[in-house]
Amino acid sequence: MKFQPDLVGAATISGYGPDWIAVGNERVTQSLVLHASGERSVWDCDRFEQLSAAHFARLIESTPELVIFGSGSRLRFPRPEWLRSLIEANIGIETMDTPAACRTYNILAGEGRRVVVALLIETAEPAGQPKME
Repeated sequence: MKFQPDLVGAATISGYGPDWIAVGNERVTQSLVLHASGERSVWDCDRFEQLSAAHFARLIESTPELVIFGSGSRLRFPRPEWLRSLIEANIGIETMDTPAACRTYNILAGEGRRVVVALLIETAEPAGQPKME
């Protein structure tokens, strides 16, 4: 039984792959922040190791009720100090791999929730550079 219709105007993710996502008909190959309202911006990181508290602090600006963090092709949890600003602002945060984050965002945005998804789209390691975990 459905009590409320899906929100037709919400920005949706229409597809994803290992190094891209599609927002509507546009393929995006760099990390981004997407708001249910349709607002979208580049998230200036292309490796998990580049993330910092500043990346998460800027997610507060639109006062979402929930932030979904897509950590890339595998599940990796952000450091607690990176999330402090969200926690202090009483904004929920959920972490999942990027494909799961895309699916979850679509469901919540379709319900009309004030949700923001921050998606890490990783680029290949430069040649000769070891991968750091």
